[in-house]
Amino acid sequence: MLQLNYIRENKEDVLKRLAIKNFKDAETIINKVIDLDTNRRAVQKQTDDVKAEANALAKQIGELMKSGKKEEAESIKAKTADLKGKEKTFDDDLKTIEQEIHALLVLIPNLPHISVPTGKTPEDNLNIYEHGTIPTLHDGAIPHWELAAKYDLIDFELGVKLTGAGFPVYKGKGARLQRALQNFFLDKATAMGYMEVQPPIMVNEDSGFGTGQLPDKEGQMYHCTVDNLYLIPTAEVPITNIYRDVILKESDLPIMNCGYTPCFRREAGSYGKDVRGLNRLHQFDKVEIVQIAHPDKSYGILENMREYVASLLKDLELPFRTLKLCGGDMSFASALTYDMEVYSTAQKRWLEVSSVSNFESFQTNRLKCRFKGADGKTVLAHSLNGSALAFPRILASILENNQTPEGIKIPKALVPYAGFEMIS
Repeated sequence: MLQLNYIRENKEDVLKRLAIKNFKDAETIINKVIDLDTNRRAVQKQTDDVKAEANALAKQIGELMKSGKKEEAESIKAKTADLKGKEKTFDDDLKTIEQEIHALLVLIPNLPHISVPTGKTPEDNLNIYEHGTIPTLHDGAIPHWELAAKYDLIDFELGVKLTGAGFPVYKGKGARLQRALQNFFLDKATAMGYMEVQPPIMVNEDSGFGTGQLPDKEGQMYHCTVDNLYLIPTAEVPITNIYRDVILKESDLPIMNCGYTPCFRREAGSYGKDVRGLNRLHQFDKVEIVQIAHPDKSYGILENMREYVASLLKDLELPFRTLKLCGGDMSFASALTYDMEVYSTAQKRWLEVSSVSNFESFQTNRLKCRFKGADGKTVLAHSLNGSALAFPRILASILENNQTPEGIKIPKALVPYAGFEMIS
C-alpha cells in the first residue's frame, strides 16, 4: 500500500508511474485520496482544537473548585459537555474519512521502479539474458504429459478422480523427482544463508492483506469459508507475514528465509493448450526465498536473488532466459520483477518457472514491518521474494529436454537426491 504522505507530496510522479502500470482511473482515485486527506487534516485540526479547549476548561474547573467557586465551576462544566459532543462528532467524522481513504488506498497498485519498461502485454517484456543451448531432440520426441504416461511418472486422470483437473498424482520415480527437487532447492538456499522455515499452508485475512493478495486476488485463492482461512498461493504469504507488526533492529537486516510448501491457485479463466500436463496446475510445490531488507540495499539484493535463481537453472542444465517485466505485465504489489523462463523443447515454448520481485515498502506498509535506524527513527523495511523454484514446469522441462530413445537422463545435480541417473 502506498504511503499517504508520498501521494500527497508527489502527485504528478505517482500518476506518471501508475500510467506505466496501465492503471485505469488513476487520476480519479488519486485526486479523491488527496481531497479526502485535505478534509481529514481539517477535521483533525478541529478535533485537536476542541480537545485543547476542553482540557483548558477542565483545568480551570479544577482551580475554581479548589478556590470554593463551585457555581462558576458548574457553569463552565455545561460548556465542557457541549465540547465533548463536538469532539465525538469530529472523531466519528475522522473515522469515516480514514475508512474512505483506506478503501481507496488498497485499490492503488505499487509504483513501478524507474527502470521498468513500458508495455501492456508479455510481448513487451525485456529479454535481458539468455543461457544454455536448446537441445535437438531425437525423432519421435514427445511432450512431458506423454512421457509421464509412458514411464508411469504422473497420473493426471487419477488426480481428476480424486480431486479434479489440475491436481496430479506423482508416482514412483515421478514422486522421487519431486522430493529430489525439494531437497536440492532447500539445500542450495540454506547454503546461501537462507533460514529454512516450514509455515502453515493456510492463512487468515490479515496475512492475505499484508502481502497484497487481498483484496486484489481473492478470486484466485481457495477460501475455506467456515473458518475464513485461505489456502496459500505461495509461501511468500506466510513467510513475509512472520514480520507483520514487528519492529526490527537495523542490524537484523537483511533477514533471509526460505520455505517449501504446496501452493494452491484457482487459476480461474485458464483454458486451452497452455494448461496441458504440468503447465498450469491448481496445486503445485515450490521453494520460496524471502528477504526483509534495508531500503538502501534492496535493489542490490534483488540482483543477487536473480543471479541465485539463475544459478539453480544452470545447475539443472536447463536453457533459460531472464525477462524484465513491463509495467502492464507486473503484479499489483511489485515495483520491479524479473521472470525466469526455461525452454520446453518438445512443446517448443518458453515456460515461466520463477518470478523475483522487489516490493519496496508496499507490503511492509500494510504489514507495519519496520526497523529502528541508527538515528533512532523508525523506518519501513523493504520486502523481496522469489520462486527458487516452482517444481511443475521445471520437471516438465527436465523430462522433455533430456529424453532419449533409451529413456530420460537426470541432471547430474539431482542424481544424489533422486538416487537414479535414468528413467527407462
